[in-house]
Amino acid sequence: MRDDGAEGSERAAAFEASSADGRADAPRVTLRPVTGHDRDEFLELARASAGLHRPWMAPPTTTEEFQALVARYDEPGEECLLVRVRGTGAIAGVVYVNSVIRGRFQSASLAYAAFAPSAGRGYMSEGVGLVLRYAFEDLRLHRLEAQIQPGNEASLRLVRRLGFRKEGYSPGLLFIDGAWRDHERWAITAEMTGTRPAPPHPTLPAR
Repeated sequence: MRDDGAEGSERAAAFEASSADGRADAPRVTLRPVTGHDRDEFLELARASAGLHRPWMAPPTTTEEFQALVARYDEPGEECLLVRVRGTGAIAGVVYVNSVIRGRFQSASLAYAAFAPSAGRGYMSEGVGLVLRYAFEDLRLHRLEAQIQPGNEASLRLVRRLGFRKEGYSPGLLFIDGAWRDHERWAITAEMTGTRPAPPHPTLPAR
């Protein structure tokens, strides 16, 4: 798999450098692509966080599910990024950039989950903020959409804090934890974040 070799190490180092960016106010977290080496820590945290995640999300809790996750995010147009606490390296959460669509859309879906030992400390707000910058500057996307269940107050507070706008409500949108769940749709564009302009992606039509 690409993430476990030299290429994965170089990619992880690039995320580390990008997260710091030479600023005095660099965030307390860094981003790292998920790899097979993260299995034991990830699964331990996911199992300990089941009460925090249900019925909002269903991260992998078995070896087979984790292997399937790594394989999925080894494919183009999919990103699974671990939010790690700077200094200790502990995983605070995970952010998914799913289903990147190019052409005139230049958009993707965003999902995220905190892990219980680090929840409530603001790490995920900083981590998702870094993912926004990565998505708009490096992936050169135009728009990200987050689908959030109405009762998930912590996730709703996070997207409001980062400047997302509510765009709609979709009954029975996603199958999670054994049922079709209603979701609010929240979105943000590169222009809304004040991200430094990036050259258009090669797949964007000229007109």
